Amino acid sequence: MSDPLPASLAGAVSGRPFTRRSLLVAALAGTALAVTGCTGSSGDEADAVTPAQVDQLAAQVQVQEALVAAFDRAFAAAPELASTAAPLADQARAQLDRLRAAAPGGAARSSAAGSSTEAPVVDAAGARAYLRAQVAAAADAHATACPDFSGGRAALLGSIAAGLRGQDGQLA
Repeated sequence: MSDPLPASLAGAVSGRPFTRRSLLVAALAGTALAVTGCTGSSGDEADAVTPAQVDQLAAQVQVQEALVAAFDRAFAAAPELASTAAPLADQARAQLDRLRAAAPGGAARSSAAGSSTEAPVVDAAGARAYLRAQVAAAADAHATACPDFSGGRAALLGSIAAGLRGQDGQLA
């Protein structure tokens, strides 16, 4: 499909002349390398947080802490729910750990701030509905916060929100 270049432009690679296609691929690869080399910013700058974002991340840690506590309350009220939804609680705890790691200084502040709220009473009959409502609320909170970030923190919040949407479906 592509004709070889004239002999004056052809290079010898293993005795074969460059085709237009190989020249185009080489030019694209060179351009990509030049763009990558000329950005001048490291990945750390893209993932840096502003003071306002630190507070937002701390709030998201609190949301996830409240969700983990909701799992504990629902499981205490309905032990049969604990037997079927334990993997979901483990996932919520792992998400909390990742959020704490991504929130500079937010993990220490949020634990003290989150302890002042009074826990709702959950009965066995309403434990699943209560837990679904808490999972959906946490997913909404993380999804709403996601666009305010970039890089890894945005991806983390988005993936947690998506995971919680899946949990909501599993609890249905």
